[in-house]
Amino acid sequence: MKIIVNQSKCPQNHKCPAMAVCPKGSITQKDSFSLPVINHETCIVCGKCMKFCPMGAFEKV
Repeated sequence: MKIIVNQSKCPQNHKCPAMAVCPKGSITQKDSFSLPVINHETCIVCGKCMKFCPMGAFEKV
């Protein structure tokens, strides 16, 4: 199981707030207008990003 970013739910018009809550620093964003990227090598699938994202763009698959 892993977490992905659903591009259709992410407005990509601000700094991703979920980056601040990731305990492993696995979420990065090139700039404020790009889709956040999850490093699946370091992500522990804790779900904090899913709870914190106001748009519900982070999903477990």
